[in-house]
Amino acid sequence: MDFTFTEEQQAAVEAARAVFSGVAPDRAPSPALTPGAVAEDIDRQLWDELARADLLALTLSQDHGGSGLDPIALCLVLRESAKVLARVPLLETCAVALAVQRYGGSTLAAELLPRAGRGELILTVGANGRSGHDPAELAVTARPYIANGESGVTGAGGADGENGWVLDGVQSAVPWAQVADWIAVPAHTAGGRPVLALVPRTRDGVTLADQVSTSGERLAEVRLDAVRVEASELIDAAGCWDWLRSLLTTGTCALALGLGERVLEMTAEYTGKREQFGFPVATFQAVAVQAADRYIDLRAMEATLWQAAWRISTDAGGPLPAAGDVAVAKIWASDGVRRVVQTAQHLHGGFGADTDYPLHRFHAWAKQIELSLGPAAAHEEALGDLLAAHPLG
Repeated sequence: MDFTFTEEQQAAVEAARAVFSGVAPDRAPSPALTPGAVAEDIDRQLWDELARADLLALTLSQDHGGSGLDPIALCLVLRESAKVLARVPLLETCAVALAVQRYGGSTLAAELLPRAGRGELILTVGANGRSGHDPAELAVTARPYIANGESGVTGAGGADGENGWVLDGVQSAVPWAQVADWIAVPAHTAGGRPVLALVPRTRDGVTLADQVSTSGERLAEVRLDAVRVEASELIDAAGCWDWLRSLLTTGTCALALGLGERVLEMTAEYTGKREQFGFPVATFQAVAVQAADRYIDLRAMEATLWQAAWRISTDAGGPLPAAGDVAVAKIWASDGVRRVVQTAQHLHGGFGADTDYPLHRFHAWAKQIELSLGPAAAHEEALGDLLAAHPLG
């Protein structure tokens, strides 16, 4: 497999590095020292800089003011963002925008995408369902209504949802929901068909309850009580939600890779300077072997990430659906990033727990990434189901 990136993708990386070079991981208070969320808002300064650098419109088509790049380019930028613990909804906004562009109608795309690319709109998505263990689309029901106020029925001679839809249910742990302008909500119809609704945060019937992530960022339980959405605000194209969830999961793997790479760099810098018995501890065999094992983890995380991103970007076929490659990438990302930060803490000694040193922040973010959208065990089960359904013989 040739993982050589195009000139456009490499240019996106350089632009991202230029923006993130001025961002310090300790821009927000430490989650270890802060009860509740570390901040009420996203990093607005960084968000504006990303917009000015056209990185928010990176994957949008030129018709919507974007550069027309693919999810691989998005993952490259996400990888750089994780190295500085960037507190922006880059993954959520770009992933939802891509889903709208790929599956949504022209009215919805024209309303959301140009403004999202300019940083004027923040998009997020509820991908965890009620508890984080069951499919997210099962946590919300979508039933059609017609203009005369009768709900749950079909208009005369029309199709389900011709006039609009009513949503009821809960999505838990929705990132950045309190500051988002629109929330993408997966739901299911009476026939069990998954759909994706785009709901303004201020729409009647939407209520938010604060939650806090392991990394100290604000999440929200989003409750929908008879929330009405127009027909143009709901995407019922086949495969939309599955594709969006795969993109979100793959983007999470990119965050894990970037974070892990930075943590290993920090470990190399520290062990190269820290001396015992007159020698840098990095020269000790036990230290070198542990660091080498974590390097192998990162290279496995990288290979599986780009395989998954390539499948999503190209719709290329394979012995398994693309969901199989996404599951493998998330298995490696979840286990790998955990091992990297644990080894880093061990090799830093007590210094790794010092709240004046940024490693503890990376540890908290790594734990959040490890469990986001399903830990390794959940994806191992999903991979097993795919293998059972698609024998490789």
